[in-house]
Amino acid sequence: MKKSRFLIRLFLTVLIVFSLCIPSFAAESVQAWASGGQVSSLETFQKALTCEKTTDLSKIELYPGGMPFGVKIISKGLIVVGFSKTEGEDASAAFSAGVRKGDIILSVNGKNINSIEDFVMRVSESCGKEITLTVLRGSDELNFTFTPKLSKEDGKYKTGLWVKDSASGIGTVTFINPETNSFAGLGHGICDSSNGKLISLSRGIVMDVTVNGVVKGKVGAAGELRGQFNPKKIGSLNLNSDCGVFGLLSGDTLKSPEGKMKICPKEEVKAGEAYIWCTLDSSCPQKYKIELSDIDTNGGVMKNFKVKITDPALIEKAGGIVQGMSGSPIIQNGRIVGAVTHVLINDPTQGYGIFIENMLNAMPDVLK
Repeated sequence: MKKSRFLIRLFLTVLIVFSLCIPSFAAESVQAWASGGQVSSLETFQKALTCEKTTDLSKIELYPGGMPFGVKIISKGLIVVGFSKTEGEDASAAFSAGVRKGDIILSVNGKNINSIEDFVMRVSESCGKEITLTVLRGSDELNFTFTPKLSKEDGKYKTGLWVKDSASGIGTVTFINPETNSFAGLGHGICDSSNGKLISLSRGIVMDVTVNGVVKGKVGAAGELRGQFNPKKIGSLNLNSDCGVFGLLSGDTLKSPEGKMKICPKEEVKAGEAYIWCTLDSSCPQKYKIELSDIDTNGGVMKNFKVKITDPALIEKAGGIVQGMSGSPIIQNGRIVGAVTHVLINDPTQGYGIFIENMLNAMPDVLK
């Protein structure tokens, strides 16, 4: 299944600069992540992509996850998601200047932009004079200069841009490091639904959530976990990468369903029986049988092997793999093998997983 089908359903704080309308950001009820983070530094990004081996796996013992968690992400800069016409023009003033969908606005007239409120203020300060937007497009920083247009309707200056600055969703914890209280989840990055690119992380808050239902998956339509954010903040997110999200928990807030386990190197992962831990309702994580196949130790950082759900109880409850199960830890012969990451849209009982070794190698050193 294409990555876009599993991207987080973003609950966005969206600004239509055209109308200068800033809707409220409601995060009480959220959808779930199923797959698919530009990371906080080039060095870490490169490490996440190459999965450079930085850790002696034989010395590591981790608590397996299976518990749901919620994240509120504040992106670095503002992501351009669309355009609208500006006063007296046939197109958006920003679009005419060269700004494009997917660009990340970093600054206005050299002043950093970290929120929609910042952007509104900088545009208003222009008072009809030219402004220069500095945007990130891929790895390039570009400058675009244009004049915001005064709206006769409300007397506000408009750029003709639709932008967003935040997202939230539910995923599953893969493991917790008992030595540092750090954790990993999802097994893939959180991407912008408008362009499929990793969201550049400015800061992220890890929240306690309650799973209160599941939409059963079927052929042609992925299912999903339904959940609710609880008021309790339980940690912070430090990295959003292709190999997963990583952060730090504040105290003993999430209870592992099993004791500490050793890590299984990718060369020792075998085709055959295994099991996962995941949470499909308000109770604690449950164990479900699966089978692994098509193991590829020389492939990329994700989709390292196939996962088939064989447990009748999981198929009955969810139809197979659903959005929100991403990150569910895979256990084989008493060791953590990896995590569930994707589902096949033509068969929800099957999907893909990532090696735990790849996740660990992408994890920031400060959290290990």
